[in-house]
Amino acid sequence: MAKAKTPSEKIDEYIAEIEDWRRGTFAEMRKAILEADPELIEEWKWMGTPTWSRDGIIAVANAHKGKVKLTFDQGAHLPDPKKLFNAGLEGNQRRAIDFFEKDKVNKVALKALIVAAAAYNAARKSERTSKTARPKSPKK
Repeated sequence: MAKAKTPSEKIDEYIAEIEDWRRGTFAEMRKAILEADPELIEEWKWMGTPTWSRDGIIAVANAHKGKVKLTFDQGAHLPDPKKLFNAGLEGNQRRAIDFFEKDKVNKVALKALIVAAAAYNAARKSERTSKTARPKSPKK
């Protein structure tokens, strides 16, 4: 019986099956994401969506016709001084980066967004934990 593939292996296959410029862009983007935070977990969700998580979803990516889309789950809450976000700007939660054929991946700025997203998720987790860890009132 064949061994089940890991999410990282599935993402490797996904990238390998892309037959045009999007393969290189996707691979470069993924490499920057993984370099930004070694604690990230690669996942394969929703029947074929590469996902990166740490204390919650950081980002999801897909190769669409004519672009590679990287969507940050909490992008509206992240600083974006290099103005990488160019899609989903009207939303209250998500923000996306659409990479087109001639676009270069700004690895430094992308890594900064990944680090900020991980910090945001960690702060949210800590906040939720402190709210649920209230001291019990003494019994009478």
